[in-house]
Amino acid sequence: MLDIQKIRAEFPILSQQINGKPLVYFDNGATSQKPQVVIDAIVDYYSRYNSNIHRGVHSLSQIATDAYEQARLKIQKHFNAKHNYEIIFTSGTTESINLVANGFASLLKKGDEIIVSALEHHSDIVPWQMVCEHTGAKLRVIPMNSDGELVMEDYEKLLSDKTKLVCCNHISNALGTINPIEFIIEKAHKVGAAVLIDGAQACPHLKPDVQALDADFYVTSAHKMCGPTGVGMLYAKEEWLRKLPPYKGGGEMIATVTFEKTTYADLPHKFEAGTPNICGGIAFGVAIDYMNDVGFDAIAVYEKELLKYGTQKLLELEGIEIYGPKDLNKKASVISFNLKGIHPYDVGTIIDKLGIAVRTGHHCAQPIMDYYKIPGTIRASFAFYNTKEEIDSMIEALKKAQMMLS
Repeated sequence: MLDIQKIRAEFPILSQQINGKPLVYFDNGATSQKPQVVIDAIVDYYSRYNSNIHRGVHSLSQIATDAYEQARLKIQKHFNAKHNYEIIFTSGTTESINLVANGFASLLKKGDEIIVSALEHHSDIVPWQMVCEHTGAKLRVIPMNSDGELVMEDYEKLLSDKTKLVCCNHISNALGTINPIEFIIEKAHKVGAAVLIDGAQACPHLKPDVQALDADFYVTSAHKMCGPTGVGMLYAKEEWLRKLPPYKGGGEMIATVTFEKTTYADLPHKFEAGTPNICGGIAFGVAIDYMNDVGFDAIAVYEKELLKYGTQKLLELEGIEIYGPKDLNKKASVISFNLKGIHPYDVGTIIDKLGIAVRTGHHCAQPIMDYYKIPGTIRASFAFYNTKEEIDSMIEALKKAQMMLS
């Protein structure tokens, strides 16, 4: 069992008021809040050993390098990557996907196919559209049904020897749908296709094992899992990292440079040009330690309680429409909903005045909203530091919004 009050005390932002009301932060799908231990790690780096890494012989550089590489080892262990050099530091999920997309642009030819799902975030749609425009490859889409779940029968029909890459999120940021990625990966590999899994929304709620999943690429961002913004990771199997060309050129990613020819550094540095977000990488490792100390099994159980409770309370409201899987075992602690006849933006604006922070709009997943023929949704996304009492506060705020806007 989690000691929720103890946990909440570890997040300084949660004790503040917004518009004179206690903050209720239900926008965890956009970014999570940061515990004091992560904040302290950032302050500690800049206060005691700020220095550039890998190339310095002086003491501060060596201390910073060791801390940064220790963070890489923590991430490797957390995701169960086979080698530490299969973990590439990036600025976040979006850059990780673009890194892979840039590499595949040199491998694909006209007539090849890339499959994405109807549940993807724009960052897992637009890069592949750009690749297809550049190479002549075709983009195919796994359709969704009215419950916000992917249609696996149609997915199997899309697969062929033309399929070179399948891209799918582990959990939908817009609906909370947990996708059957084990099935998706297995079927893709049978036709010789690689698979990229967007884990940005999954990693705050569960602990992926990339070797057990047999994913070729797995990407995520630190800021969704109690870490800082501006840093994330790409896991890729060694064979793919050796096959793909570098994404960016510059310092760090080279072995030798002459005006006639450049040779590239070995992994992981081949993909890490320039001075990285050193502080962010170190704090990412601290955030992973923190979440493992809390315990992902306990997080999963508690967040499932919040999801069930929040769903029940919302369904008691008149004119409520909840989008996504009806079976709560098929979704994470995200509830995407609307109040009949009221624009989601207007609801979000009203309840913000009462201290309730939710996300409104299409959540960078416009094709989902087009499927439902709606302008967007109100999204309440829960984390392990939220409470049922906060859900009650949101319900009361929604009732007031209904009275004011109906």
